[in-house]
Amino acid sequence: MEEIVTLDLDDLSAGMPALTSAMGGVLAEAAAVCLEDRGHSDPIQLHLKKIEVPQYLLTRPAVSEAMRRTHNDMERATEHGACGVAIILLRKLTGLTVVRQSKKGTGFDYWIGPEEDENTLPFQTTARLEVSGILHGTASQFASRVKKKLEQTKASDSTKLTAYAVVVEFGRPQAEVGER
Repeated sequence: MEEIVTLDLDDLSAGMPALTSAMGGVLAEAAAVCLEDRGHSDPIQLHLKKIEVPQYLLTRPAVSEAMRRTHNDMERATEHGACGVAIILLRKLTGLTVVRQSKKGTGFDYWIGPEEDENTLPFQTTARLEVSGILHGTASQFASRVKKKLEQTKASDSTKLTAYAVVVEFGRPQAEVGER
């Protein structure tokens, strides 16, 4: 029987080297609102495309009326929620975590790498992460988004670091991780 791995959005509230606990909570709330908006129960299976991995079960915080009002702009909620799902998914798949947010115009959203401590040099063995979210889309929209996001990371290829693109679609829900 296949192992079930839980991805708990509440884990984002613990923070990471470049994700405060407050921002982690915002990303978790946004993802929870998107999942509820699409009518999903908690927990829900997250379908992964093109990856031979154990089954993933996505758990989320309970959605309150204040959360619905806070994340009322579903486009922004989708963007933030997708970042939350992508960060915890990639951390589980690669062991890498967010170490710094990138600047606009770089072609990606976050620098990722190992947990930093006093003995780790900044950006040592890091990679790039580009995230995209779709509230509800078709299979062709989903497939083309991964290719587009990987292409977008070419703007920063001078770094010679691996680029990951994670697309999260809340309608099914599903995710795909592309790498180049």
